[in-house]
Amino acid sequence: MPAHPLRVAVVCSSNQNRSMEAHNILSKRGFDVRSFGTGTHVKLPGPAPDKPNIFDFKTTYEQMYNDLVRKDKELYTQNGILHMLDRNKRIKTRPERFQSCKEQFDLVITCEERVYDQVLEDLNSREQESLQPVHVINVDIQDNHEEATLGAFLICELCQCIQHTDDMENEMDELLQEFEEKSHRPFLHTVCFY
Repeated sequence: MPAHPLRVAVVCSSNQNRSMEAHNILSKRGFDVRSFGTGTHVKLPGPAPDKPNIFDFKTTYEQMYNDLVRKDKELYTQNGILHMLDRNKRIKTRPERFQSCKEQFDLVITCEERVYDQVLEDLNSREQESLQPVHVINVDIQDNHEEATLGAFLICELCQCIQHTDDMENEMDELLQEFEEKSHRPFLHTVCFY
């Protein structure tokens, strides 16, 4: 088992739904966790699929919430976006971009392959300093409320298993294979170095 609690980052595109649900569950389970997005902007569903609400990453969850209440409180209550933003603002002030964070993690879990690729591109573009390994794992999770909740519990279970390994570096592949079989989801895994 690692000598310190796992430092975990959970990353999706906009740091709104999937990463925040996992952040919420992991923090309640005592993990040292942060969450991020990799997009250039934060996108939330709008009145039509081709009309999303777009915000800058500097916009607080409170500001997003108030903007959507002003635009159409009934729509954003009905589709669950206001509930999601309410949860988010209880966890942290605003969404964060992974590419802007220089903190080091033991484990970075992404929620879709495109985000996984963006995280790897960012980590591989950084100058290596400490040669501290970081395991980057992708778990494909659909971007809806139900799948975000199911995915968060799967991520939490995975983190708990990794936390209790005797030798994370040598047991990771076997552990991920077990999780693939159990969850019927493919996992991607790469080791990068800080």
